[in-house]
Amino acid sequence: MHSVAPATALDPVTVALVGAEFGWGSSGKLSAVLSALQDRSTPPLRFIGMASGLGRPVLAEHPVDGWYDLPDDPGRMPVAVEEIVRSQAVRAALVVLDGAAATALLAHGVPTVFLDSLPFLWSEGDRAALPLNATVYCAQKSIELPPECRAVLADARGLRWVEAVIARPRTSEPERGARRDAGRPYRRALVSLGGLRAPGLIDPEHYPRLVVPAVLQALTAYGIEEAHIAGNLPGDLADRLVDSSTAPPRTTAGPLGHGAFLDRLDDCDVLLTSPGLTTLLEAGGSGVPTVCLPPQNLSQIFNGRYHSQALGAELRVLWPHDVLDEDEALALRSEGEDHALERIYSAIRAAALGDDRQDVGHALADGVLAALRRAAHVSRWDALTTAVGTGGAAQVADALLEVLGAAGHSPELPEPRVAAGAENTRRRTPRTVPPAP
Repeated sequence: MHSVAPATALDPVTVALVGAEFGWGSSGKLSAVLSALQDRSTPPLRFIGMASGLGRPVLAEHPVDGWYDLPDDPGRMPVAVEEIVRSQAVRAALVVLDGAAATALLAHGVPTVFLDSLPFLWSEGDRAALPLNATVYCAQKSIELPPECRAVLADARGLRWVEAVIARPRTSEPERGARRDAGRPYRRALVSLGGLRAPGLIDPEHYPRLVVPAVLQALTAYGIEEAHIAGNLPGDLADRLVDSSTAPPRTTAGPLGHGAFLDRLDDCDVLLTSPGLTTLLEAGGSGVPTVCLPPQNLSQIFNGRYHSQALGAELRVLWPHDVLDEDEALALRSEGEDHALERIYSAIRAAALGDDRQDVGHALADGVLAALRRAAHVSRWDALTTAVGTGGAAQVADALLEVLGAAGHSPELPEPRVAAGAENTRRRTPRTVPPAP
């Protein structure tokens, strides 16, 4: 086991940051925790980044002192992590959803806070991929906790439930959750696509080629005048998918950093997004009307369902049944997430390359337009965010500071402070979070 020489009182303490190479959600959570740390009295901290190649632009506004790539080959991961830990004198780590990196850091003696924003996703088939021995295992609260994941999470040594880990809402408290300009039709839309660079996704263009033209067609039919397409789309694909004859008159495209995305989110009338959880929670925290586009992966099936369930309205756009049966995909997760992802990716690929892709596009456009019209009857948009709380970034920041304090001053981690309404379930089955009233 690798150990790091103690730092002197004048030396900054080095903390490694790691986000899953799946989309921008992990880096958005890292950004939120780093912002929370700025509000606390902390020892001098130095941050380095590992992996998180997709999300590095999201963290550009934070002081990260260099980034280090990790190998794709799991067999080479431990050696690469050991070298970074040694050369950079890493004293602690904050890891979001990258189980392999967390396991390697723990094996080399680095106290590690693991943030699991998708605890509802796991089954016995995923157990080996989760760092259940993390120093602190922060599981983000969820509307529901399916029975398949209870036994897995109950074995997390340092399990602690935290509220939603999102950036601080930019709207004022009285406005939060209520629709701005209630009763007026939407005129400015933000379209956000994430998750398109996930491991195992053979061609990231299949999903946007099916979905983006359908969305723009529906926005025009609804009367949207201005739209921006954001997300980690390949190259100039978004521009190539914009047909001026069917798109809103002022349509632009291009990726947005986290701060720029939140600014654009606060300025739009409606968000249409592939249902990544961080995006849904941030939109809810700001009271932005939100329509969920068809799911790209397993977690997005859950996210879209939870969003509609919390808001009491069907705000999801579903794939045609002959493209993807969601329940069939969910059943495959008993063998592990990868089995379900393979089914979802292959279904989207077949639809994108099939002879009936125009019919699929028309069905999606109809679904988007219907969801936009249903959204007009929702008066408040913070139900999902309210159900899980918004204090998770501060709670994870506290966990990291506790780990740093324990590493520097005592051999054992102090008893954790548990968020109100949550419980430390190290020896008990996790409790689900009740839906918002």
